[in-house]
Amino acid sequence: MSAEGAFARAAAAAPGWAARPLEERVAIIRRFGDLVARDRDRLAEILTDDMGKPITQSRNELAGVGPRVDYFVDEVPRVLQPTTVYDDGELVEQIGCEPLGVVANISAWNYPWFVGMNVQLPALLTGNAVLYKPSELVPRTGEAITELLYAAGVPEDVFVLVSGGPAAGAALLEQPVDGVFFTGSYATGRRIAEAVAGRMIRLQLELGGKDPVYVTDDVDLGSAAASLADGAFYNNGQSCCSVERIYVHEAVYEAFVEAFVAVVEGFVVGDPHDERTYLGPLARPEQLEVLEAQVADAVAKGAVVRTGGHRLSDRPGAWFAPTVITDVTNDMDVMRVESFGPIIGIGVVASDDEAVALMNDTDYGLTAAVYTRDEQRARRLLARLDVGSAYWNCCDRVSPRLPWSGRHHSGIGATLGTAGILACVQPKAWHLRR
Repeated sequence: MSAEGAFARAAAAAPGWAARPLEERVAIIRRFGDLVARDRDRLAEILTDDMGKPITQSRNELAGVGPRVDYFVDEVPRVLQPTTVYDDGELVEQIGCEPLGVVANISAWNYPWFVGMNVQLPALLTGNAVLYKPSELVPRTGEAITELLYAAGVPEDVFVLVSGGPAAGAALLEQPVDGVFFTGSYATGRRIAEAVAGRMIRLQLELGGKDPVYVTDDVDLGSAAASLADGAFYNNGQSCCSVERIYVHEAVYEAFVEAFVAVVEGFVVGDPHDERTYLGPLARPEQLEVLEAQVADAVAKGAVVRTGGHRLSDRPGAWFAPTVITDVTNDMDVMRVESFGPIIGIGVVASDDEAVALMNDTDYGLTAAVYTRDEQRARRLLARLDVGSAYWNCCDRVSPRLPWSGRHHSGIGATLGTAGILACVQPKAWHLRR
């Protein structure tokens, strides 16, 4: 279907969907959640076939849909409830919310269920029609999401699938939509912002990150190494909130590196349909050149490859060995340019102040973490970091209850939490004189 035809259908259907009782929309989304849970294993196989995500991680992603459904069906009715802010007996002032209308959701391939649900659930619940363009890298997953929404009761004209690559996305942006919700790279997000500039529509951009972590001198090295190795290499590092830079206090640097490398070398690289596999192939073959260039740049500038650092050419597909690089500095690409692959740079710092300065030395501002036994120390450090999400003794974590937002090149706006619901509506001020 053309973008023009998709928009025409959605625009005609949007008023009727918005007029349906909220209880009906809630019931439909609850049914959708039940269907996803019922078909979890089948949907996980499709996702693994689409992008090479290890099957256990595909199941984990599907398992995360339920909590998102639960949160939004409970929270949207509360947020949509009109709020009386003034009442003197004669004059009443209230704040209400109305849907945007028709929104374009240009979604991502790395977590197509998570990323899709973050927009689609609140958009549909608040009464919007959705034009959904999944990534061309996960076409069957995009179709599965659409089919289950229809099976749950979402009208086919209210949620319209727009298939295709970049050209389909560009055509979608040319339609007179009321909002654009995009998840992807900074480069593409900037082009989208430029394309809709001047149209005065809602724009939500969830972009990349170069997410840093500081390991202080008082940590439990074993647990910190295990947590951070998982945060860096889960989903092959193909996540905007993957750990991409680690700074370690000099007092524990060598011990941490030794523990970290041991964890990484224990990861199983293999068939993504095998239950034992932790790392499968990369979804985008072109990323291999990015990773090779980052390794070469780091080594040329004095860094040391502790493990990995090369392609795995003994199997079909795009495979890269899990890679740990130490003795890094912030002028290296591995510490500045988003990697989106199984590679991590680990640097040494002499103080908390040095760690904060290096962590803030980036164009991005998505997440940052501090590992320490001292909560107050962590809070002081995290308060100084210019990021949307702050972690203490955890990383690479998203909650439906908390806003997901980025700063600078990491995007604008928010999904999830109350802020993610409000992103799908527009306020209306009511002045009522009795």
